[in-house]
Amino acid sequence: MPLGSLSLPARLCLLAWDTLGTEASGAARLPRLVRAGALTELARRGLLVDEEGIATPADLDSRTGDAVLDRLLELVRESRPHRWRSWVTLRARVTLDAVREQLTAEGCLRAEKKRVLGVFPTVEYALERGAVVDALREEAREVLLGPVPVAEVSERDAALVVLAAAAEPGMLLPGEERGLPEERVEALTERVGAAAPVLRTVVQEVRKSAASAAR
Repeated sequence: MPLGSLSLPARLCLLAWDTLGTEASGAARLPRLVRAGALTELARRGLLVDEEGIATPADLDSRTGDAVLDRLLELVRESRPHRWRSWVTLRARVTLDAVREQLTAEGCLRAEKKRVLGVFPTVEYALERGAVVDALREEAREVLLGPVPVAEVSERDAALVVLAAAAEPGMLLPGEERGLPEERVEALTERVGAAAPVLRTVVQEVRKSAASAAR
């Protein structure tokens, strides 16, 4: 599968998996992280704009062609106005579920239907393409650690690293390398912030979520 075809929220979802097929890294805060990626992508494309701190659709008709992003855009249009930080958490599971369904349709995940306590139906997901996760993680590590100058990093790649670093450094670096290059992360934040100024607000909410989950 070409990595370039994966949306920002889909990339963040896959980065949470390890190569053994376990959705472990930052799993408790994954819904908010994936939602943050979708919000950032919509803002980066100019489909969600900031009006005095409120996430506001730019118009009533635009579509991205990506089912996950379009579903979130429609949700924002149909809901009463909310601030960006509210949208990071509000019904965030809906976006995560949509991303998992999308990745299953594309062959990256496998859906397994089960029953909790033998009664309640549920769906669990297993990783099908570990090589895709390995490639994503290697690309993200190169963005985080260099040597490519920040000015040459794409806005989407910069957003991926900034959001993942805010949620769970282990998504990018193994245990023995958890010390993040803070100056590089800040420079990457500035890189994507030029196109999506709300990124800082979204990142702050992701960090708050990470801190809450760690308690």
